Amino acid sequence: MSVTTVLARKWRPKTFAQLAGQEHVVQALSNALTQNRLHHAYLFTGTRGVGKTTIARIFAKSLNCINGITATPCGVCSACTEIDNGRFIDLLELDAASNTQVDNMRELLDSALYAPTSGRFKVYIIDEVHMLSKSAFNAMLKTLEEPPAHVKFILATTDPQKIPVTVLSRCLQFNLKQLPPALIRQHLQYVLEQEGITFENAALSLLARAAQGSMRDALSLLDQAIAYSDAKVDEAIVRTMLGAIDQSYLYDVLQTLQARDGVKLLQIADEMLSRSLAFDAALQDLATLLYRLALAQTVPQAIAEDEPERVRLLELAQSFSAEEIQLFYQIVIHGRDEIDLAPDEYAGFTMTLLRMLAFMPAGAQPLPQRIVEVKTVAPAIRSDVAAPSQPATVAAQIDWGVLLAQLNVQSMARELAKHCTLESFVDGRLSLHLAPQHKHLLSNKSAQEKLQAALADYFVQPIRLVVTLGAASITTPAAVEQHQKNTRQQQAAEAITQDPFVREAQAQLGAQLITDSIKPN
Repeated sequence: MSVTTVLARKWRPKTFAQLAGQEHVVQALSNALTQNRLHHAYLFTGTRGVGKTTIARIFAKSLNCINGITATPCGVCSACTEIDNGRFIDLLELDAASNTQVDNMRELLDSALYAPTSGRFKVYIIDEVHMLSKSAFNAMLKTLEEPPAHVKFILATTDPQKIPVTVLSRCLQFNLKQLPPALIRQHLQYVLEQEGITFENAALSLLARAAQGSMRDALSLLDQAIAYSDAKVDEAIVRTMLGAIDQSYLYDVLQTLQARDGVKLLQIADEMLSRSLAFDAALQDLATLLYRLALAQTVPQAIAEDEPERVRLLELAQSFSAEEIQLFYQIVIHGRDEIDLAPDEYAGFTMTLLRMLAFMPAGAQPLPQRIVEVKTVAPAIRSDVAAPSQPATVAAQIDWGVLLAQLNVQSMARELAKHCTLESFVDGRLSLHLAPQHKHLLSNKSAQEKLQAALADYFVQPIRLVVTLGAASITTPAAVEQHQKNTRQQQAAEAITQDPFVREAQAQLGAQLITDSIKPN
């Protein structure tokens, strides 16, 4: 009977090229190997499952490959294969968490005095090195001060703060970063494709986020998902396995907040309670969603094109101001910290929602009187009477930017309108030209329908909206807004650079002005 190898071991990288992420560490080590500029001790720091011991083993192969010291070990010689299989006699791995005492360290260091048996170097990998006792560190320090030429130490830890500075100062230190969810999801997809297992992208996104930056944890969770779902990794099963909150509840919470509907907020909480959902996990996921909304507002390109919830994220992001998102995030984080102090999780969750509602900034001021600015030769167009069929020339008289400011449109509908110019308005048919670089907005039929409804409400008559691509040079309200912003920024920068105090500081003190820090009031 064959034994199935767990994915975390089966897909453990065996070369630097196979590593996902950690390019900064790989590049530094590769350069050192290529130039034969080797140190006697290396320290890899980082959270669990980010590749510390994996890189250490690849580095050991690079040092002992039969082809010589190289950044690309062959993987087939006796040294490479024995290291891969954990049988290389000159590679010693020690788990400091289980061997904290000085006697263990002295025994290991005594063996370092002898030349390698079959390899070029003796390599010592000490995992969780921060767990060593003070006396064990002192014993190690003596060897680190005057190491034999044939010995290389590779230390790994999740807590470098607990390592004595005398040891730190004798090591080359590399900090391995947590892996981003997008990179983890991409690697999980590759693994499943190689394994011939079907999957849903949304399921992989859930697993990648649950791994919290650890590729090993992600692969372990994937193993669990495969077993849980009978070799088909789909979103519903993964969500159940992780105990994850159905994201639709969280979107409903935010949309209900936007509508300032306290009754419905409690109804959503009651429905979640009836399904026995974990409210602590709900607050964690809500904080994650708010973080992603902040990203969507400020760096929309950070939301991947293939993200299943991308359109919904972008729409919701435009329903709130940046200040509201930041406020909600802080309230949710504090709510999660305090949930253990609440009478029960339901009370802690609902109190957090009510706090978000209570501290939500006051709503927008009433819209200004609905009068569209027109040229002085044209009659005013009023919204409080049924507008008659307008001649085609009326398009030239309407300031689309001013009209847009008075329309009750939000989210993607406003985004669409901002990147358009008015071509014509005749017989209830309003034609817009969309800037070609924003042609992707044409695919959002919901946005066009909402904009059409807002126009019909404004003019108090049925409106047929037609949106087509225009010339590249059209000046849209969005372009005007950006130009005004750039002008204000330029004026602010000029005001600062010409300020007498700033100029004196530059002349007398050699001060340098950081222009990127200048923000207009």
